Amino acid sequence: MSVFSSQLKRYLQFVKVEKGLAKNSSSSYENDLQRYLLFLQNEMKISDLGGVTLQHIEKFLEELTDLGLTTSTIARNISSIRSFHEFAVVENLAQANPAELVELPKKAQKLPEVLEAYEVEKIIDQADRTDNAGIRDAAILETLYATGMRVSELTDLEMDRLFFEIGFIRVIGKGNKERLVPVGEAAQSSIEHYIELVREEFISRKNRGKAKNKLFLNQRGGPLSRMSVWNIVNKYAQKAKIEKNVYPHIFRHSFATHLLEGGADLRAVQEMMGHTSISTTEIYTHVDRSLLHQIHKEFHPRA
Repeated sequence: MSVFSSQLKRYLQFVKVEKGLAKNSSSSYENDLQRYLLFLQNEMKISDLGGVTLQHIEKFLEELTDLGLTTSTIARNISSIRSFHEFAVVENLAQANPAELVELPKKAQKLPEVLEAYEVEKIIDQADRTDNAGIRDAAILETLYATGMRVSELTDLEMDRLFFEIGFIRVIGKGNKERLVPVGEAAQSSIEHYIELVREEFISRKNRGKAKNKLFLNQRGGPLSRMSVWNIVNKYAQKAKIEKNVYPHIFRHSFATHLLEGGADLRAVQEMMGHTSISTTEIYTHVDRSLLHQIHKEFHPRA
């Protein structure tokens, strides 16, 4: 029996109830994921979803390719794996989704979508800055895009990690690794506006101890949850009529992609993202290259 049996069972229950999948589709999900999770356990010696990396998933996909599976079957497997890891993040079974950046077979799908700069701006502009919740939400959206931090890093952010006199935020990432990330004028201004006008109003005496030093709070004065950030991002993306699948991590993808497209140094982006290996950061150059292919195909007379 797989060490991941209980997580798989919870996920399958979720897809049946929440997604209303047909029996055949549900069985495909189950078969794909059982094979994947057994591979992680037996071949990669992994017993915790938090320990799964992009490299582990790529090794599994190599196995599927060696089995001679079709492009569409491999694409379905990737879709199942990505969805499962997304569920694991929402359910606090893992901090990040390592499958988000898996390069899918060409016929199936490109690399994960990123937002264009104008789409990010459109989403941020939906927040009502005359309203307390809107002021906080604008600060959250600006911070996600300006720093490229993960949702867990954002919800964990504390007041004493803001070094605005030098324009940086101290972020505590995976494995308690610290990094200093530039915050930028727009995000810093939004955070200061939120702290000055809203944060103290959200803190009630009842929740003052619970909120401790957390920067972003809910309207009851408690710390903001990851799921709340998901809901905030989704709400404004819908208001902005963005048709892409918008979730907090897409701001991180967009942050890295836009920096590299603008000519930023790869190692500088690695430092800001908090990646241990530069090969992880290089994935974003693939997004950049796919854009170059698209532009070449569209505009070159003989492409």
